[in-house]
Amino acid sequence: MVGNQRIRAREPIHSTLRTTFRSGVTKPISWRRQQLLQLARLLQDNVELFAEALSVDLGRPKQEVYLIEVGGSIQHCLLNAEKLSEWTKDHEVEVPDYQKSWKARYHHSPKGVVLIIVPWNYPVILSIQSLSSAIAAGCCAAVKPSELSPHFSTLFAELLPKYLDPAAYSVIQGAIPEMTKVLELKWDHICYTGNGRVARIIAAAAAKHLTPLTLELGGKSPVIIDPATNIALAAKRIMWGKVNNSGQTCVAPDYVLTVSSAVPALVEAFKRQICALFPQGALDPASTYGRLISEAHAERLKSLLNRTKGTVVIGGRSEGANGTGKHAMEPTVVIDVKDCDSLLEEELFGPILPIISVESISEAIEFINSRDHPLALYVFTDNEEIKQEVINKTTSGGVTFNDTFQQVSVTALPFGGVGESGYGRQSMIHGFEDFSYKKGVVDIPKDAESFFARRYPPYTAESLDFYTTIAVKVPIPAE
Repeated sequence: MVGNQRIRAREPIHSTLRTTFRSGVTKPISWRRQQLLQLARLLQDNVELFAEALSVDLGRPKQEVYLIEVGGSIQHCLLNAEKLSEWTKDHEVEVPDYQKSWKARYHHSPKGVVLIIVPWNYPVILSIQSLSSAIAAGCCAAVKPSELSPHFSTLFAELLPKYLDPAAYSVIQGAIPEMTKVLELKWDHICYTGNGRVARIIAAAAAKHLTPLTLELGGKSPVIIDPATNIALAAKRIMWGKVNNSGQTCVAPDYVLTVSSAVPALVEAFKRQICALFPQGALDPASTYGRLISEAHAERLKSLLNRTKGTVVIGGRSEGANGTGKHAMEPTVVIDVKDCDSLLEEELFGPILPIISVESISEAIEFINSRDHPLALYVFTDNEEIKQEVINKTTSGGVTFNDTFQQVSVTALPFGGVGESGYGRQSMIHGFEDFSYKKGVVDIPKDAESFFARRYPPYTAESLDFYTTIAVKVPIPAE
């Protein structure tokens, strides 16, 4: 009965949020700013509790919680609050001379009641990034954290009503049965971060209500290495991006493309870097290396590794950490990986890094273009021609040169995918715009009536000639 009670509780949450939004309470800029600052206080006041929850759920080191999760989330809240007045101003548009007195402009209006579905891998920042954007846009919101991060979910559900207006913002807990019922309800926007398989289910449910979506779906984010680059530095930065959260990151480097002659030096550089990061070994209980989220996830990665036709040259071991049942896999590098290999079937979302040999940068670009568009594309080169070639000839959510992962800290840039890696954009003004819509506003003065005189029947030869001149006989420039 408890499960059924939890499912039935979702509709009152939805109904309450709908009533609150219709009341107009979320629309004043001062109210939105106050809620954003309260959200920042929620994080700042309880940072130790969040660090403890993520340690239990994910084995995440405290430094990563402070740097990536809570610190970044507080900045999102503060920057949203700071920029709010600027973003919400009406925007005048360019119009012909005869329309200049009409005060044509557009106004950012909130979409309404939104649902934010959050994955387990970075639950704090992926909750706060979207929630702060929804608040900035003037929406009400329900946040649905993953059942795979239960300590975070419980903590967030407990804290949110202590800091934010509980009639405007709620946390929905539960697993597949609860999520199924939630998706039957009509939302004004759904933001989902996760994988393509679940995204298709959510998109199908949203289509029944014509609900717009933001989908951030990750994918196989490739790395191109120019053999002329600093291989040691490239290996250092690639491996740092790979081992964060044990590779369970939507923008983690998924596979490397480089010319054959560069592979031996690259492998040696990866070995040195892994030793530097984890002197006692990544699987040592004292290591600051993250663990895999579940046994099922660990078994999936082991199956991919067992089926590869490539050669494991670094790592490969996986085990329960110190007999605790907490699963982990060493940072693992595999060479001689060919097209159609098991390691190229799906997003790895783990600490395995295949290296694929190509004859040239152009071949690497062709390899990438023959696959689903990635969320992130990484390129290590100082060659400006190569940089421009990659930008012009590939399709991806974003391109980052000479580092990995760090692009997500540039909050001024839009973040999101394309094609199989998703659609819609998040972060700061881009998230604000995703949760709002541009409402066109025109204020036509009464004294424009003399101009409109010709539009009314009965039509005359004179009125036809007038509209023929201004609407049909428009000069078309020569090519």
